[in-house]
Amino acid sequence: MIFAAGLGTRLKPITDSIPKAMLPIAGKPLLQHQLEKLRDAGLEEIVINVHHFPEQIVSFCREHHDFGLQIHFSDETAQLLETGGGLRKAKDLLRPDEEPILVCNVDILSNIDIAALIRSHTPERLATIVVSARNTQRYFLFNRNGELRGWTNIASGELRPASLRLENPLPPSANVHFPLTDVCDTELFPLAFSGMQIVSPRIFDVMAPYPEKFSITDFYLDQSASAAIHAFVPTDYRMMDIGKIDHLQEAEAFALSL
Repeated sequence: MIFAAGLGTRLKPITDSIPKAMLPIAGKPLLQHQLEKLRDAGLEEIVINVHHFPEQIVSFCREHHDFGLQIHFSDETAQLLETGGGLRKAKDLLRPDEEPILVCNVDILSNIDIAALIRSHTPERLATIVVSARNTQRYFLFNRNGELRGWTNIASGELRPASLRLENPLPPSANVHFPLTDVCDTELFPLAFSGMQIVSPRIFDVMAPYPEKFSITDFYLDQSASAAIHAFVPTDYRMMDIGKIDHLQEAEAFALSL
Protein backbone atom coordinates (compact mmCIF):
# COMPACT_ATOMS: atom_id res chain seq x y z
CA MET A 1 0.00 0.00 0.00
CA ILE A 2 1.16 3.54 -0.78
CA PHE A 3 0.02 6.37 1.50
CA ALA A 4 -0.71 9.19 -0.97
CA ALA A 5 -3.70 10.94 0.60
CA GLY A 6 -1.86 13.75 2.40
CA LEU A 7 -2.45 17.43 1.66
CA GLY A 8 1.24 18.24 1.21
CA THR A 9 0.89 21.54 3.07
CA ARG A 10 4.66 21.95 3.45
CA LEU A 11 4.94 21.94 -0.35
CA LYS A 12 2.57 24.84 -0.96
CA PRO A 13 1.97 26.59 -3.34
CA ILE A 14 2.78 23.62 -5.61
CA THR A 15 0.21 21.43 -3.88
CA ASP A 16 -2.50 24.06 -4.38
CA SER A 17 -3.02 22.55 -7.84
CA ILE A 18 -1.61 19.01 -7.68
CA PRO A 19 -1.44 16.27 -5.04
CA LYS A 20 1.92 15.64 -3.40
CA ALA A 21 2.06 12.25 -5.12
CA MET A 22 2.23 14.02 -8.49
CA LEU A 23 5.13 16.30 -7.53
CA PRO A 24 7.72 15.92 -10.32
CA ILE A 25 11.18 14.86 -9.16
CA ALA A 26 13.92 14.04 -11.69
CA GLY A 27 11.44 13.96 -14.56
CA LYS A 28 8.62 11.90 -13.05
CA PRO A 29 6.11 12.16 -10.21
CA LEU A 30 6.91 10.86 -6.75
CA LEU A 31 4.20 8.25 -7.18
CA GLN A 32 5.89 6.86 -10.27
CA HIS A 33 9.19 6.53 -8.41
CA GLN A 34 7.42 4.43 -5.78
CA LEU A 35 5.40 2.31 -8.20
CA GLU A 36 8.44 1.45 -10.30
CA LYS A 37 10.50 0.55 -7.23
CA LEU A 38 7.78 -1.73 -5.90
CA ARG A 39 7.23 -3.31 -9.32
CA ASP A 40 10.96 -3.90 -9.77
CA ALA A 41 11.03 -5.62 -6.36
CA GLY A 42 8.47 -8.13 -7.63
CA LEU A 43 5.26 -6.72 -6.15
CA GLU A 44 2.25 -7.07 -8.43
CA GLU A 45 -0.74 -5.56 -6.64
CA ILE A 46 -0.85 -2.08 -5.09
CA VAL A 47 -3.41 -0.09 -3.11
CA ILE A 48 -3.10 3.71 -3.10
CA ASN A 49 -5.16 5.88 -0.76
CA VAL A 50 -6.30 9.22 -2.21
CA HIS A 51 -7.85 12.43 -0.91
CA HIS A 52 -6.27 15.59 -2.37
CA PHE A 53 -6.97 15.93 -6.14
CA PRO A 54 -7.66 12.18 -6.34
CA GLU A 55 -8.70 12.27 -9.98
CA GLN A 56 -5.19 13.34 -10.99
CA ILE A 57 -3.66 10.26 -9.34
CA VAL A 58 -6.24 7.87 -10.77
CA SER A 59 -5.95 9.32 -14.29
CA PHE A 60 -2.16 9.23 -14.20
CA CYS A 61 -2.09 5.56 -13.27
CA ARG A 62 -4.71 4.55 -15.82
CA GLU A 63 -3.04 6.55 -18.62
CA HIS A 64 0.17 4.61 -17.91
CA HIS A 65 -1.64 1.25 -17.83
CA ASP A 66 -1.00 1.07 -14.09
CA PHE A 67 2.72 0.59 -14.83
CA GLY A 68 2.10 -3.10 -15.39
CA LEU A 69 0.63 -3.51 -11.90
CA GLN A 70 -2.83 -4.15 -10.50
CA ILE A 71 -3.66 -0.84 -8.82
CA HIS A 72 -6.66 -0.26 -6.54
CA PHE A 73 -7.65 3.05 -4.93
CA SER A 74 -8.87 3.57 -1.39
CA ASP A 75 -11.07 6.67 -1.42
CA GLU A 76 -10.57 9.06 1.51
CA THR A 77 -12.07 12.10 -0.22
CA ALA A 78 -14.76 12.42 2.48
CA GLN A 79 -12.21 12.51 5.31
CA LEU A 80 -8.49 12.05 5.81
CA LEU A 81 -8.06 9.13 8.17
CA GLU A 82 -4.33 9.44 9.01
CA THR A 83 -2.01 6.50 8.50
CA GLY A 84 -3.63 3.99 10.84
CA GLY A 85 -7.17 4.77 9.77
CA GLY A 86 -6.13 4.84 6.14
CA LEU A 87 -4.56 1.39 6.36
CA ARG A 88 -7.62 -0.05 8.09
CA LYS A 89 -10.04 1.50 5.55
CA ALA A 90 -8.14 -0.27 2.76
CA LYS A 91 -8.51 -3.66 4.46
CA ASP A 92 -10.82 -5.25 1.89
CA LEU A 93 -8.70 -4.04 -1.04
CA LEU A 94 -5.58 -5.47 0.63
CA ARG A 95 -7.10 -8.95 1.01
CA PRO A 96 -5.60 -9.38 4.49
CA ASP A 97 -6.24 -13.11 4.72
CA GLU A 98 -3.48 -13.81 2.23
CA GLU A 99 -0.04 -12.47 3.22
CA PRO A 100 1.86 -9.61 4.94
CA ILE A 101 1.40 -6.12 3.54
CA LEU A 102 4.17 -3.70 2.62
CA VAL A 103 3.17 -0.11 3.39
CA CYS A 104 5.11 3.01 2.37
CA ASN A 105 4.82 6.79 2.20
CA VAL A 106 4.70 8.30 -1.27
CA ASP A 107 7.16 11.07 -0.40
CA ILE A 108 10.18 8.97 0.65
CA LEU A 109 12.94 8.26 -1.87
CA SER A 110 15.53 5.69 -0.90
CA ASN A 111 17.84 2.91 -2.04
CA ILE A 112 16.22 0.34 0.25
CA ASP A 113 16.52 -3.30 -0.68
CA ILE A 114 12.84 -4.25 -0.55
CA ALA A 115 13.59 -7.95 -0.97
CA ALA A 116 15.80 -7.87 2.14
CA LEU A 117 13.04 -6.12 4.08
CA ILE A 118 10.51 -8.76 3.04
CA ARG A 119 12.87 -11.56 4.06
CA SER A 120 13.37 -9.99 7.48
CA HIS A 121 9.69 -10.09 8.40
CA THR A 122 8.61 -13.21 10.30
CA PRO A 123 5.09 -14.55 10.97
CA GLU A 124 5.10 -13.88 14.71
CA ARG A 125 5.67 -10.14 14.19
CA LEU A 126 2.79 -7.69 14.06
CA ALA A 127 5.01 -5.26 12.13
CA THR A 128 8.56 -4.72 10.88
CA ILE A 129 9.42 -1.01 10.68
CA VAL A 130 12.17 0.47 8.52
CA VAL A 131 14.30 2.80 10.67
CA SER A 132 17.72 4.39 10.48
CA ALA A 133 20.27 6.19 12.65
CA ARG A 134 19.90 9.74 11.43
CA ASN A 135 19.49 13.11 13.09
CA THR A 136 15.89 14.23 13.50
CA GLN A 137 13.60 15.27 16.37
CA ARG A 138 11.41 12.18 16.78
CA TYR A 139 12.71 8.67 17.41
CA PHE A 140 11.34 5.22 18.03
CA LEU A 141 13.19 3.50 20.87
CA PHE A 142 14.18 -0.17 20.41
CA ASN A 143 15.87 -2.60 22.77
CA ARG A 144 18.96 -4.59 21.82
CA ASN A 145 16.77 -7.27 20.21
CA GLY A 146 15.23 -4.70 17.88
CA GLU A 147 11.87 -4.70 19.68
CA LEU A 148 9.93 -1.43 19.89
CA ARG A 149 9.75 -0.11 23.45
CA GLY A 150 8.96 3.59 23.14
CA TRP A 151 9.23 6.93 21.38
CA THR A 152 10.70 10.33 22.12
CA ASN A 153 10.61 13.86 20.78
CA ILE A 154 13.95 15.38 21.72
CA ALA A 155 12.77 18.93 20.98
CA SER A 156 9.93 18.79 23.50
CA GLY A 157 11.35 16.11 25.80
CA GLU A 158 8.20 14.02 25.40
CA LEU A 159 8.53 10.30 26.13
CA ARG A 160 6.03 7.55 25.37
CA PRO A 161 4.70 5.48 26.98
CA ALA A 162 4.15 7.76 29.94
CA SER A 163 5.79 5.17 32.20
CA LEU A 164 9.08 5.35 30.29
CA ARG A 165 11.92 7.04 32.14
CA LEU A 166 15.41 7.46 30.70
CA GLU A 167 18.54 7.86 32.78
CA ASN A 168 20.29 9.74 29.94
CA PRO A 169 17.69 11.46 27.72
CA LEU A 170 18.77 12.70 24.30
CA PRO A 171 19.73 16.38 24.07
CA PRO A 172 18.32 18.39 21.12
CA SER A 173 21.63 18.12 19.22
CA ALA A 174 21.89 14.40 19.82
CA ASN A 175 24.21 12.04 18.05
CA VAL A 176 21.96 8.99 17.72
CA HIS A 177 24.73 6.39 17.59
CA PHE A 178 24.64 5.39 21.25
CA PRO A 179 22.20 3.52 23.53
CA LEU A 180 20.06 5.17 26.17
CA THR A 181 19.31 3.52 29.48
CA ASP A 182 15.93 3.41 31.21
CA VAL A 183 15.39 3.20 34.95
CA CYS A 184 15.27 -0.61 34.71
CA ASP A 185 18.80 -0.52 33.26
CA THR A 186 17.61 -1.60 29.80
CA GLU A 187 19.52 -0.21 26.84
CA LEU A 188 17.33 1.52 24.27
CA PHE A 189 18.45 2.64 20.82
CA PRO A 190 16.92 5.73 19.15
CA LEU A 191 16.16 5.16 15.47
CA ALA A 192 14.20 7.35 13.06
CA PHE A 193 11.22 6.04 11.10
CA SER A 194 11.88 5.89 7.36
CA GLY A 195 8.38 5.72 5.92
CA MET A 196 8.10 2.01 5.15
CA GLN A 197 6.93 -1.07 7.05
CA ILE A 198 5.58 -4.58 6.65
CA VAL A 199 2.49 -5.48 8.67
CA SER A 200 0.91 -8.81 9.48
CA PRO A 201 -2.67 -9.47 8.30
CA ARG A 202 -3.47 -9.82 12.04
CA ILE A 203 -3.06 -6.07 12.38
CA PHE A 204 -6.67 -5.44 11.32
CA ASP A 205 -8.03 -7.48 14.22
CA VAL A 206 -5.84 -5.53 16.65
CA MET A 207 -6.97 -2.23 15.07
CA ALA A 208 -10.67 -3.07 15.41
CA PRO A 209 -11.28 -1.08 18.66
CA TYR A 210 -9.56 2.06 17.36
CA PRO A 211 -11.49 5.15 16.20
CA GLU A 212 -12.03 5.84 12.51
CA LYS A 213 -9.05 8.22 12.35
CA PHE A 214 -5.73 7.43 14.06
CA SER A 215 -1.97 7.43 13.55
CA ILE A 216 -0.11 4.19 12.93
CA THR A 217 2.71 5.55 15.12
CA ASP A 218 0.29 5.88 18.03
CA PHE A 219 -0.97 2.37 17.28
CA TYR A 220 2.54 0.89 17.34
CA LEU A 221 3.29 2.56 20.66
CA ASP A 222 0.02 1.32 22.17
CA GLN A 223 0.81 -2.23 21.09
CA SER A 224 4.56 -2.31 21.77
CA ALA A 225 4.24 -3.88 25.22
CA SER A 226 2.13 -6.80 24.01
CA ALA A 227 2.96 -7.30 20.31
CA ALA A 228 6.15 -8.05 18.40
CA ILE A 229 7.02 -4.85 16.54
CA HIS A 230 10.59 -4.94 15.26
CA ALA A 231 13.13 -2.65 13.64
CA PHE A 232 14.64 -3.22 10.22
CA VAL A 233 17.82 -1.17 9.74
CA PRO A 234 18.88 -1.29 6.07
CA THR A 235 22.51 -1.74 5.08
CA ASP A 236 24.24 1.23 3.37
CA TYR A 237 20.93 3.07 3.54
CA ARG A 238 20.26 6.40 1.83
CA MET A 239 16.89 8.09 2.04
CA MET A 240 15.24 11.48 1.66
CA ASP A 241 11.87 12.75 2.82
CA ILE A 242 10.52 15.07 0.10
CA GLY A 243 8.59 17.18 2.57
CA LYS A 244 9.68 20.78 2.15
CA ILE A 245 9.65 23.05 -0.86
CA ASP A 246 13.17 24.34 -0.21
CA HIS A 247 14.53 20.77 -0.49
CA LEU A 248 13.33 20.16 -4.05
CA GLN A 249 16.61 20.93 -5.78
CA GLU A 250 18.40 18.58 -3.41
CA ALA A 251 15.71 15.98 -4.06
CA GLU A 252 16.34 16.14 -7.81
CA ALA A 253 20.02 15.34 -7.33
CA PHE A 254 19.22 12.64 -4.79
CA ALA A 255 16.74 10.87 -7.09
CA LEU A 256 19.20 10.89 -9.96
CA SER A 257 21.87 9.36 -7.72
CA LEU A 258 19.81 6.30 -6.75
